[in-house]
Amino acid sequence: MFRKILIANRGEIAGRIIATAERLGVSTTAVYSDVDRHMLHVARADEAYPLGAAPARESYLSIEKILAIAQSADVEAVHPGYGFLSENAQFAERCIEAGLVFIGPTPRAMRLMGSKAQARLTMERAGVPIVPGFHDSQDTTSLVEAAARIGYPVLVKASAGGGGKAMRLVATASELRGAIGSARREAASAFGDDSLLIEKALEAPRHVEVQIFGDAHGGLVAFPERDCSIQRRHQKIIEETPAPGLSTELRSALREAALAAGRAVSYIGAGTIEFLVMGENFYFLEMNTRLQVEHPITEMISGIDLVEWQLRVAAGEPLPATQEKIALQGHAIEARLYAETPAQDFLPSVGRLDHWRTPRETTSIRVETGVREGDVVTPFYDPLLAKIVAQGTDRDAARRSLLAALRACEIVGVSTNLLLLRAILDSEAYEAARIDTEFLPRHPELILAGEKALDEATETIVASAGAAAWIAARRAEAGDATPWDATDGWRLNGAARQKLCFRLGDRDIAFALAPLAAGAFRLETPQSRVLVDYETSGRHMSLRIDGVERKLSVVEREQGFVIILDGRNFELSLVDPLAPPRVQGEAAAEVAAPLPGRVACLYVGVGDSVKKGAPLLMLEAMKMEISLSAPRDGRISRIRPAVGDLVKQGEALVVFAEGDAT
Repeated sequence: MFRKILIANRGEIAGRIIATAERLGVSTTAVYSDVDRHMLHVARADEAYPLGAAPARESYLSIEKILAIAQSADVEAVHPGYGFLSENAQFAERCIEAGLVFIGPTPRAMRLMGSKAQARLTMERAGVPIVPGFHDSQDTTSLVEAAARIGYPVLVKASAGGGGKAMRLVATASELRGAIGSARREAASAFGDDSLLIEKALEAPRHVEVQIFGDAHGGLVAFPERDCSIQRRHQKIIEETPAPGLSTELRSALREAALAAGRAVSYIGAGTIEFLVMGENFYFLEMNTRLQVEHPITEMISGIDLVEWQLRVAAGEPLPATQEKIALQGHAIEARLYAETPAQDFLPSVGRLDHWRTPRETTSIRVETGVREGDVVTPFYDPLLAKIVAQGTDRDAARRSLLAALRACEIVGVSTNLLLLRAILDSEAYEAARIDTEFLPRHPELILAGEKALDEATETIVASAGAAAWIAARRAEAGDATPWDATDGWRLNGAARQKLCFRLGDRDIAFALAPLAAGAFRLETPQSRVLVDYETSGRHMSLRIDGVERKLSVVEREQGFVIILDGRNFELSLVDPLAPPRVQGEAAAEVAAPLPGRVACLYVGVGDSVKKGAPLLMLEAMKMEISLSAPRDGRISRIRPAVGDLVKQGEALVVFAEGDAT
C-alpha cells in the first residue's frame, strides 16, 4: 500500500478519498485554488498546497502545477478523483514519466475509452450495439453534414469528459451551428479539450450503467447496474441501484456487454459503461474511465469500498473479491443536492452558506459533502453541494428513508434543488418506477415544487415565527436589564400593540402584536387572531399557535429572518413603515448578470432591435454556459462588457433605450 498520495481534485470527492486513505493509514496531500483555501478537503488532508488563481485552467487543470506539487510533497501516487484531469491520458502519462503511480486506468485505455469517439469505434468492433453517430472530422461543416445524414433530433457532445457537460440537444438544423460553438467553449473550459461528436437523440430512453473493476492480473468484475435516468441539463440528479423493472435477461446482457468493453481494452481500475435502454434493447453510450459521482450507491449495496479497491489495484494488488463474492444487499438511492434555482432553468446559485444542516449519518444514511457552514459557493466550479444516499431492504424502503433524510436538510445562503429532489421521490410516477431521461420534462410541476403559493394557515405560521424571532432579537439586544428596557409590552395605561410588516417575495404581510406575560403574544391580521408562545435554542424554535406546537428553524439575516418550515425557506425582510411605496414598473430596462462569470459570446450589437426572449449573450459560469435573453421588446442602447470580460453578479450587461418597450 502507498505511504502518501496526492489528490488532484477538490470538494466532496477529495474528502471521500481522504476518508478511505485515513482508514488505510495512507497520508494525503491536497491541492487548492485561491477561493478554496478554507474548504473542507483542505482542512481534512494531512497537508495542502496552493494552486493559485481560481479558474480551473489555472488551477485544477494545470498539469505542470500539480506535478510540481507532487514532487515537492514527495508523494508516491496521484488520485485524480472525477472531473478535471481524471480522464486526461496526457496527465496519466506525465504522472508515470515523473515516477508517480496514476490511480486509474492505463493511458491506452483512457485514450480508447475516455474519448467518446474512440470508445464508439472500440465498442463497434467488440460487437456492442451503439447509437448512430459521427465522430470523425472536427470541422463544423462535417458535423453539420453528419447531423443531416443521421437525422434530427441529435445530440452534440464533448468527446472528452462527461457529467452532462458540453452536451446540447438539437431539434433542427437551424440550431446546430450555435450548439456546436457553445458546446466547444464549454468542453474546452471543463475538460481542456473542445472535440465533439454527433449522436442520434433517442426519445425517452432509460440511462443505465454498469460499474466494472479490473486489475493488472487479468481480474475483471461487474457490479449490479445503476439507473441514472432522472436528469437535468443532461446531468444526473437521482441515481439508484439496482435499476428497477429490468428483466433478468436484460440485466445479464448489460453486465456481459460491460465486461466485454473492459476486456477489449484490458481495463485496470474503476470504470463505468453507460447504456441507453429502450425496452429490451440497449445501446452503448460512453465509458467513464474513472470513479463515478454516484459510486456510493454501489458501495452501499455491495459493502465494498471502491476507493480502497482503487488504491489496492493501483498498488499492484489483485482485486480483493471475485465476481462470485459480490453480493447484492437491498436497494440504494442517491440524491445530488445542487446550489441552483430549478424554476429559473436550474440557474446556478452562488453565495455564503449561512446555515447548513444535513441528516445524521447512520449505517443506512450517508452524506458526502465538501462544504460546511460559512463556506462560500463560488462561480468557478460545479455547484454540487452534497450527495445524500439511503439504503433500504427494498426500493420503497430506500425511497422513504431518503425522503426522510432530505427533510432533515436545511440550507440558507444559496438557492438549492432540495424541494425538487423531495418532490421527485414523493411523486407517484417515481414510486411506480416510471422513469426515463424525459422524466422532468414530462413532470414540470415538480420543478415548481418550491414556488407554491402560501395558504392562509402556512402564512400565519411563518408570520408568527417571524414575529417571535423579532421579539427574541429585541430581548437579546435590550437584555431586559430594567423595567424600562423590557419588551413584554407592559404600560401604565394598558397593553401595547406593535405593528409590523414583513415582505415575503413580492407580498407584504402586515400584522399587529399584543405582547402578553411570559413572552407570549397575540398576533392579529385582517384574517385571523392567534395566541403565540415560543421557545428558542440557538436557531431551533418550538412555536405554539393556539396550543399547537411545531418545530422549525430561524436564521437571522441583516434585514430580517429566514424561517425554515418543513424544509422550505421563507425569507422575511422587515418593511420600513416610513419608506415610500414600491412602484410596479415596466419590464426591466437592462439585463444584469445573474451570477459572476465570463462573457463567452455576444449575439447583439448596439442599435439592434430585439424581441422579448431573443438571446442577447452567453455567460460562462460554474463550468457551464448560461444564455441571457431580452426581457422585453426594444432597441439596444449600450453593451457594457466585451467577449472574454469577467462580470460581477448584478452587473448591468445590456441596456435598452428608454421608451422603446412595446
